[in-house]
Amino acid sequence: MKVYFKELSLSTSKRLELVDITWEVEQAVRESGIRNGVCLVFAPHATAAIVANEHESGLMSDILTKIDEEFPRDGKWLHNRIDDNAAAHLGSAFIGAARIFPIKDGRLIRGTWQNIFLVELDGPRYRRRVIVEVLGE
Repeated sequence: MKVYFKELSLSTSKRLELVDITWEVEQAVRESGIRNGVCLVFAPHATAAIVANEHESGLMSDILTKIDEEFPRDGKWLHNRIDDNAAAHLGSAFIGAARIFPIKDGRLIRGTWQNIFLVELDGPRYRRRVIVEVLGE
């Protein structure tokens, strides 16, 4: 089994934001040379997440609105006594920091309307990392 590892680096400009990283993930799969396997996309942050969904401005806004509704920044969260970012930690915990995609014939398999996004929950941030690990043959 072959393993390919790539670290993406990006910045965010808003407290809540969706950053489309589809092209970068697909580029990593191409660079890997792996024909069949899986691709792990992981955000090594306690206040960010990874999702797959449509890159349509209305939907993207709806997703961010729903996150804000479910995890309001001004909620009565106990963690806010320490860092004032409990909503970001909760969002990350419930949305998830990783997604796995199959690879077949050297191509990332995703739905017609599925793009891959970093979900910024505690921005803006100068540097966010996303790990792309491709495993297979």
